[in-house]
Amino acid sequence: MRGTILYGPRDIRFEERADLKIIKPTDAIIRISATCVCGSDLWPYRGISPVVEPTPMGHEYCGIVEEVGSAVTSIKSGQFVIGSFFASDNTCHHCQAGYPTSCQHKEFISTAQAPVLRVPLADGTLVPTPEVPSDDLIPSLLAVSDVMGTGWFAAYAAHVKLGKTVVVVGDGAVGLLGVLSAKQMGAERIIAMSRHESRQKLAREFGATDIVTERGDKGVERIKELTKGIGADAVLECVGTQESMMQAIRSTRPGGYVGYVGVPHGVQLNGEELFFAHVHLHGGPAPVRRFLPELIDLVWNGKINPARSSI
Repeated sequence: MRGTILYGPRDIRFEERADLKIIKPTDAIIRISATCVCGSDLWPYRGISPVVEPTPMGHEYCGIVEEVGSAVTSIKSGQFVIGSFFASDNTCHHCQAGYPTSCQHKEFISTAQAPVLRVPLADGTLVPTPEVPSDDLIPSLLAVSDVMGTGWFAAYAAHVKLGKTVVVVGDGAVGLLGVLSAKQMGAERIIAMSRHESRQKLAREFGATDIVTERGDKGVERIKELTKGIGADAVLECVGTQESMMQAIRSTRPGGYVGYVGVPHGVQLNGEELFFAHVHLHGGPAPVRRFLPELIDLVWNGKINPARSSI
């Protein structure tokens, strides 16, 4: 079996890897229907995060179950399933509280860019679709395994509600799907911060009402202008840099919420500034498994199409 291996900055190879088999009775083996590159893969690819040894890649996936372990009860061979980037048992205290990415028995999925994937804790990790989907649905079902689920969590963590004003910092896949999520949750005004024309167009299609091209302090000033000096009710931080985090916090009104899902790199917060900002912060690795049933239903019934692209 061949799979993707990252050897170092900008050094990706497609090489032979060992064939997969059931190791634990809670495992499942799935034949990958679709997988993709995540924005978080760019950090090691660009050399910002170190790569100390050849590392298999891939944590976004969907596919057909080929085999299950003897302890697996809710997943069956032949089902089309979607999972998250962390395997979770969905029964521990943290899972039951809604945070399966902090599962007490979690295992990171990191080998999905290959024809076949072994998924630990299959009963808790995988969610089947009502039936095997048509080919046109697969890209959007793949999106819910990570980027759509992460954008959704950003909006959830930022307390996006009906009639609220929302700012989205970041116009990558997660940021754009944060726009889609905010629209689905009923936001009245959605301000996308983007400098890329093609992404601005897609943000508009997903529900953005305004585009702000400025960044940093100038971006914050523009948000304040658009909100009559108040700031946004909810801000989605979807990048993970110092500038993007401060831009998000400073664009938020007192009492507002920042949902941050960009993997932080070099982010440091000033305690005194945060104290007087009166801003709520909630984020982390998106608990995608928590949202999978709802997101699959939205895709299945044509309510959202996260794979849509104008780029």
